[in-house]
Amino acid sequence: QKELAESGGDSVQAGGSLRLSCAASGYIYSSYCMAWFREVTGNEREAVASFDSDGATNYADSVKGRFTISQDNANHILYLQMNSLKPEDTAKYYCGASIHRCVGALPKDYGMDYWGKGTLVTIFS
Repeated sequence: QKELAESGGDSVQAGGSLRLSCAASGYIYSSYCMAWFREVTGNEREAVASFDSDGATNYADSVKGRFTISQDNANHILYLQMNSLKPEDTAKYYCGASIHRCVGALPKDYGMDYWGKGTLVTIFS
């Protein structure tokens, strides 16, 4: 059984919306910090949104007001609702989980203990 599995990536026109999903096994879902990252080939994997165990959320400045991270606790799913998409949002998006808390900030990729395989988002103008 996969531990983290992302889905929902697609190719959409700028201004459109997508919702990414990350299905997590139960023991990972109870991790302290879960987050969405994105990576453009050759660049660092950066966090765009995080959800801490106390319900606190954090967002990268580049996505504030456009992206919303949420959880479905009954089904162990982490979501990323992405609105007003821009070409610069094009990337492979990854779900990550850490056994440590986010501590009021976006986590770094090296701080995550579990990863999914990613889902590709392409935004065309």
